Formats: sequence, C-alpha cells, structure tokens
Amino acid sequence: MGSYWSWLNMRSDVRIGIVGGSGLYQMAGLTDMEEAVIDTPFGKPSDSYRIGTLEGRKVAFLARHHRNHTILPSELNFRANIHGFKQLGVEWILSASAVGSLKEELRPLDVVLPDQFYDRTKARISTFFGNGIVAHVSFGDPVCHVLSDVIGAAGADAGVPIKRGGTYVCMEGPQFSTKAESNTYRSWGMDLIGMTNLQEAKLAREAEICYTTMALVTDYDCWHPNHDSVTVADIIKNLTMNSENAQKVIRAAVKRLPVDRTCKCGSSLQHAILTDLKKAPAETRTKLELLLRKYL
Repeated sequence: MGSYWSWLNMRSDVRIGIVGGSGLYQMAGLTDMEEAVIDTPFGKPSDSYRIGTLEGRKVAFLARHHRNHTILPSELNFRANIHGFKQLGVEWILSASAVGSLKEELRPLDVVLPDQFYDRTKARISTFFGNGIVAHVSFGDPVCHVLSDVIGAAGADAGVPIKRGGTYVCMEGPQFSTKAESNTYRSWGMDLIGMTNLQEAKLAREAEICYTTMALVTDYDCWHPNHDSVTVADIIKNLTMNSENAQKVIRAAVKRLPVDRTCKCGSSLQHAILTDLKKAPAETRTKLELLLRKYL
C-alpha cells in the first residue's frame, strides 16, 4: 500500500479534489504545494497529487492524463485516480474536461455542467467491486446536485457563464467520431461528447464522493458544416481559454466549499452491498477496506 496510511493520517483536511483534463495540467494560485506520490490497491494514479492551499482551503490537484499528457483516455487508471482522492480524505471532486458540442447552441468556449451520461465505451473497468463482493449503487442522477449548485454559483462569482444540464456521450476514443456516429448521437438528443468523465462519475459514486464535471467546449463535433474549417491551432487556442475560465470557476467554487452534504453521495453504499461481508473473501475485503470500513 506504500504511503497509504501516512497520507491518510497527515492529510485528512484535504476535502476538495480537482481533476484537470486536456489543457488544464496545473492549478494557478495553488500555494504551499507538496507532491504526494500515492499507491492504491488498484495501482498507480495518473500522476502525483499536488496538494496545497487554494482560496484558503486545502485541495488536491490531479492531472488526469499526466502533466505531460502521456496517457490515452482508454489507458487511464480511473480506479486508482479516484481511490487516491479517497485516501486523501476528499469529499468533493471538481472535474474539468474538454468536450465537443453536439448542439448548435452549445458553442466553443461554453462551460456546461452535464447532468446525464451515455456510455459508448468498450474496454474500461468502471467499478471497484467484484472478486467476491457485489454492490450496485444508484446512478440515475450521476452527478452531485449540491456540488453542481456550488459550481453554478461560482460561475456567477467568477463572471463565467455556465449552462446547466445536458447529456454527455462518453466514447472510447482515442479517435474522434465518424460523421455517422456524430449525427446518430445528435438524433438521440445528446448534447456533448468526450472520452473520460463517465468512469470517474461511477467510481466517485462508489467511493461516496460528490462529483461534478465542467465540460469545456472546444469545438463542434464533426457533424457541423464548418467542422473542416477548424484547425489544430483553433483547438489549442480554445483549450487555453477554456483552461483560464475553468480555473476561475474552480477557485470561486473552492472558496464556497465546504457545504453541508445534503445529497446522498456520502451514503451511496448504504443499501448497495448485496454480499454478506462477513463471508466475503478476506483479500477482497482488505482491498476495499477504505470504501467498506463503516459497513464492516
């Protein structure tokens, strides 16, 4: 387990986690920073966690694809990333990610808080459970409404308009959609498309952590008639501007936290575990001890 217990004991005041996606590899304004290299029962997270003070609060920042952007979406160890936050004592995860728009009205540089996901991935592990312990968490409402309200209010504080609601299609990648796929998703009424957030949301729910993602629109997906006129330089420019806006909102949201966890995220496993834990394999119980501790 490596540094598990030492970091859990030393950093119990780190209640806020931040996941930075494409274009957001560090958090401006983070002071008194330390780097925590954490081992988990599920392997190594994407990068070390940068722990410091932001707006007077202790936070832990993780670059989803590594700070040098070396990890494909399908290569991400989502379980290790979320478990690492849990080891640090995190109760809220604010995620930021680049997305394509499937709606004309969701324009490049818009910030959107989707409230639904649709899974089009094929080869990803998106649960902590199995190997003798079965749990089925509720996932009808896959993001935390309390945290979404905080981020929505933070957008107003920061002067960054935020659009609420919509469905995020999570595709496997790393290739982008074909036009046939993109138009199919549009015909289904989908709003945004990306490659990362669904697994994070599922695992955060199992870890009883509040989770909301800020979807940062970089471009229209390939369905748009002007798609071919978009250059890589345009995308990079939008990524940079999105990163600046995301950091403004994150800082304002962190300033508003902590809040009362009146949501059900913190008790997601209460009625979800079907296995008699006394009869479960000892090795699996040990592996999941951090998640199951209060139910053992």
